[in-house]
Formats: sequence, structure tokens, C-alpha cells
Amino acid sequence: MTQRTSVAMTADTHDALARALLLDGREDVRLATYRPSTGATRRTALVRRLVPPEPGELGFRGNAALTGRYVRRAATLAWADSCGLILAHGHPGEQGWQGVSGADRETEAAYADLAQEITGLPLVGLTLASDQSWTARHWDRDVGATVAENVRVVGDRLVVSWNDDLVPPPRTRRGQARTVASWGERTHRDLTRRAVLVVGAGSVGLDVAVRLAATGVTRIGLMDFDTVEEHNLDRLVGATRVDAWLRRSKVDVVGRLVDLNATAASLRLETSELSVCEPAGLAAALDFDVIFSCVDRPWARAVLNSVAYAHLIPVVDGGIGVDAFSDGNGMRGATWRSHVVRPGRPCLACNGQLNLAAVTADRAGDLDDQRYIAGNGGDQGENVAALSVSAAAGLLAQYVSLTVAPGGLGDPGPLRYVLSTHTLEHVPAHTRPACPVEATIADGDLALALAGAHHAADHRRAARRAAERTWDVRLGRAADDLLHRLHARLLGVAERRLRVGEVAA
Repeated sequence: MTQRTSVAMTADTHDALARALLLDGREDVRLATYRPSTGATRRTALVRRLVPPEPGELGFRGNAALTGRYVRRAATLAWADSCGLILAHGHPGEQGWQGVSGADRETEAAYADLAQEITGLPLVGLTLASDQSWTARHWDRDVGATVAENVRVVGDRLVVSWNDDLVPPPRTRRGQARTVASWGERTHRDLTRRAVLVVGAGSVGLDVAVRLAATGVTRIGLMDFDTVEEHNLDRLVGATRVDAWLRRSKVDVVGRLVDLNATAASLRLETSELSVCEPAGLAAALDFDVIFSCVDRPWARAVLNSVAYAHLIPVVDGGIGVDAFSDGNGMRGATWRSHVVRPGRPCLACNGQLNLAAVTADRAGDLDDQRYIAGNGGDQGENVAALSVSAAAGLLAQYVSLTVAPGGLGDPGPLRYVLSTHTLEHVPAHTRPACPVEATIADGDLALALAGAHHAADHRRAARRAAERTWDVRLGRAADDLLHRLHARLLGVAERRLRVGEVAA
């Protein structure tokens, strides 16, 4: 059983619960349903809907109390919808993440077995304070209460309630002074605690990951199955000919650059050579709070598009398109787009950034077949380093709006920059009637499975392992690794010397 736990809900669901739990400043209690979202190391309860009480199902015995009839009725409704049960309390007058009061613990413990017996899923306890901060725990049979590490509310901004005992606020450092001054200590500690995954370690993903590290984010994930090759070097800034010769994976190279540029006192860097299209890759992605989609293949984008709605993990997506003249003599133009994919915003298919028909071709491997690409007028992924940094900047600006909400405004919706006229446009995208992706909000583990065997990823990893067995690559890697270890030791010396200066100051 994965022991790390979390809870996520949409902003609309949060508002409905807050109205019920904190009405007129009175303490109250309600039941709701949830679906589980199971990652590799974290379980998340995705709140689905409030179950209002019927007459006679609530009482007051010193505190707000609910009847066994209310619990049985709500649990039966939850079971019928393949959901678990949530018991939520309102605590007017309280602030921030709280310990569980004796009365709340007694109530939840009393109904935990009944809820699990009916629904087959553990009861989840939620507490809402006056400042809109949530506290949560899972009640597993024979285990008791497992306190969550955070509760996430997904709307035009991502609002996170933190359990400081499990995810302590990072210590800010002198080298982060100008970053902290831009948005304040409290926002910085919140932003840098969020677990951020970058899927796709190409030119855009590299820029995004390195700048997250420089900002001070303390937990960064990198996921890509691909290998650095010579034709990547004009866009992978920081990768070298040595990396191409030694057949380094892209996540190895980008991870090295992230480490070099990190300003956090302690960075947790997680690299994965899986594809998010593989079941294990998808499970790893579900452990994160925010995902950057820096991929250019439709299958991976379809998986991330689903994750944003079904698992309530906001996905910051975008990319760049260069339009070259067919005769190879000049450029017609270029555009780069950025958008946050989440409930309340159009999905990637609705905003025109995902061709669902191409997903099938990608899954079949046709997009790796040059004859298929030529026959269907596909592009070759033209891109240049001078412009890809602008695409990365667009994604990072969306991320800052989602997490910091400058001026009180959250994510701005889909944006498009047109290079030829140098104009930034708001893209008038709308959700299609009966969009099948929007219909999966908070479906969690019951969402349509888009992940599966990925032969191209298998092939790339196998080719890399074969190259690693040749004598020249083994010798080259030994020498290259020694140089990196020496550089790491030099950085350690610099770190200690700067720390002496920091203390003296």
C-alpha cells in the first residue's frame, strides 16, 4: 500500500463544501464522495460531489453530529458510483493545517469500518478552517489514520494546503533573495514545495527544468526515454558532443544541468527513462502536483490531457511551430502557444492542440515511419534554439500565473505569439459540446486507460543499453563520470565557502 496520501478537488467543489461547512460561522459536518487516483508512491482522493443531508440526518451534541442513517445512505450512493466516502468538518475560527480534534477523530474512527465495508475504500476525513485551509487523512482498516501531505484545490490558480510536518517549508537562502523579493517569503515557500514534473527533456523541457531549479523548486521530476544525438545539439543548450558520443539519455543530461543550477538547499531530483504513455510512467506522473507537457507527440499529449481532468493535476502545455518555405529558402513564420489544461479550461483537443486521429497513428508507430510522415504531409519537428526559449518562457509565465496569481489573476487561458507580426493573442478556444475529456473530471483510476506498451521507447532504451556495452563508450563514460565527480566536489567546496560568508553576513 502506498503510504503518501493527498486530496484534490476542483475550485467549484471547494466552494460548495465551504458554503456547507462554514455557513454563518457555525461548525458543521457533511459527507461527500471521492474516487482514488493511485500513483507509484502517492494515493490521492479526488473529491467528486457533496451528498447533502436529509431532514433528521444531522444533530448537535456539543459539536455538529451526523447520524448513522446519513452515513449509510451516503456510503451506498458512493458505492453505486464506484466511489469512497468523505467525512468533512468545518472549523470556524481556526487557521491553517490542523491536528485532528478528539471529537473529529472519534467520529471518523466510529464510521471508518462501516464506510469501508460498504464502499470497499477507506474513509477520508477532511477539515476546513476559516482561512479556507484544508486538513486530510485516510482511514485504512487495520492501519488507522494516515495524515495527508497536502490538499490541492484546482481552479484558475492552484491553491495548496500543506502539512508542514511531512513537507516542511524550505529554508530560503541568500542566493534566492531577489526571487523571494519578487513575490514574498510566504509565496516562495509555497511555490518551491510543489512537486513539479517535466515530461519531455528536449529544448523546451530543458529550459523549463533548469529555470524551475534556479527558482528554488525543491522537488523536480524529469521524464523522457530518448537519447542525446548529434542533431539535438543545436537546441539542447548544455548538452555536448561527448553526451552524444556516449549515448547519454536526455534525462541524464538535463538532470545534470538541473543539479548545477539548483538554488534550493536540498533538491529532490527524480529522473525517469520511461514514457508517460507506459503504465509505470503514468503512475510516476500521478505523484506530482503540477506537470509541464514539453512533448511533441500526440499520444503523450493525449495521456497528459486525460491526467489534467481525470486526476486533477494541472498540465502546463505548449510548444513552438516553425513554418519554413518548402524550397528550403527562408522562413514563412513561427508561432508558440501556451495554456494550462485543467477543469474549467478547454482540453487540448478543444483548443486545437491535439489531433485525436494522430494519437492512433502514434500508438501504432506510424509517426516513426518517414514514409508515413511524408505521405501525410507531417512536419519534421523544425525548431531552433533562438526561439524555443520563447516557448519555454510562455510555459513558465503560465505556471507563475497558476501558482502565484499576480494581481489576483490566475492562469490567463490559451495564448499564442505570432513571430511575423510580434503579437500576443488570447486564443478564443471553447469546450466542445459533450467533450469526452471534460466528462472525466475526478474519474481517477476509473478513467479510460490510454497508457500501454510503447515500442519506440523500448527500442531507444535497448539501443542505449547496447551502446553502453561497447568498450569505447564504457571507457569514455568512466572518464566523463570522473570529470563530473571532480566538478561536483569543487561545487561542494564553493558551497561551504559561500555558507561561511552567509553566516558571517
